Amino acid sequence: IVWGAVAVLLYLAHVAFIPVALALLFALVLSSPVEALHKVHVPRSLSAALILIIVLSALGGIVSLIWAPAQDWFAKAPQTILTIRQKVSPIAKVMNRIDDLRKNATNLSTPGRAAPTTAAVPVVVTESAPALIVDVGASAVAGILAFIIATLFLLTGGPPMMARMAAAFADNLNSAYVLNIIEKVRAEVGHYYLITTCINVGLGVVTGAAMWGLGMPTPYLWGALAAILNYIPYAGPGTTLLVITVVAAVSFSTLSPVLAVAGTYLVISMLEGQVVQPLLVGRRMEVNPLLIFLGLWFGGFFWGIAGIILATPALVALKVIAENTKSGKSLLEFLGPNDQTKNRDAALKRFTTSRR
Repeated sequence: IVWGAVAVLLYLAHVAFIPVALALLFALVLSSPVEALHKVHVPRSLSAALILIIVLSALGGIVSLIWAPAQDWFAKAPQTILTIRQKVSPIAKVMNRIDDLRKNATNLSTPGRAAPTTAAVPVVVTESAPALIVDVGASAVAGILAFIIATLFLLTGGPPMMARMAAAFADNLNSAYVLNIIEKVRAEVGHYYLITTCINVGLGVVTGAAMWGLGMPTPYLWGALAAILNYIPYAGPGTTLLVITVVAAVSFSTLSPVLAVAGTYLVISMLEGQVVQPLLVGRRMEVNPLLIFLGLWFGGFFWGIAGIILATPALVALKVIAENTKSGKSLLEFLGPNDQTKNRDAALKRFTTSRR
């Protein structure tokens, strides 16, 4: 009942919770440079403001860089859809012919069948476009302001604030234990995202260069898309592959360059996922792929894009907590990757010994 009530609360009050959750994620990732500046006697408030301004400026620069070509592709969307329809029209004609044959066979097998009646189309009253824009814009601005303010407070407070909050609900020993776990989560999640960001930037550069070499239009846009979506496991690279394949199908008149574009990105993505990431990140931070998929699914259902962004770091943080708590062994085995041969062999050995 409690978990159901929490789920309903998170779903209904997502407008209030999403900025705070994103602020917590950013505070975990950005706390390491803030603490590094604090060690050289820079006040936390100043270092937090400086780091946050740098990060937000970088994000704004990336958005401004890809905004114009993205808008251009959105404007060309009707023409793009028409071009895709023309290219798949032979396949569509064959499928329509098969469907017609199936319908004719059904009509012959059921003589006297009445023709289907056309159902009345309900009239849907919608708000005007300006009203929707104003409504969405106001809530978005309020959420952005709440996110920035919450992130700034979390970075400024730092570990001392966490220690005071932990001590308010526990004795000194337990508060020190909780603070130690928070520090390990902060360090591990920050390190994970630092390495992941470096990998994704490299992936974006390589993808953009490959798209430029293959003659794709606006290659830097597809490099940026690959780097951004690669933060989302499994679904991100798949979405990038689908987008660049569709763009290649529209941009080229023959099949060979389309296959070259799709195959090149597929090879780059596989090398990144199977070689580079395990080598730099390591298996210690890996989570069961099924749980990542379920996290992305339910995160997207509850909170949309923000839920998809928060799903993986939440699982990573939960695994770090399980690694550093005495009662987290079962949870650690549950969250771990599929290849846990050593753990299974040890468990089988314990089971065999107990039977003897």
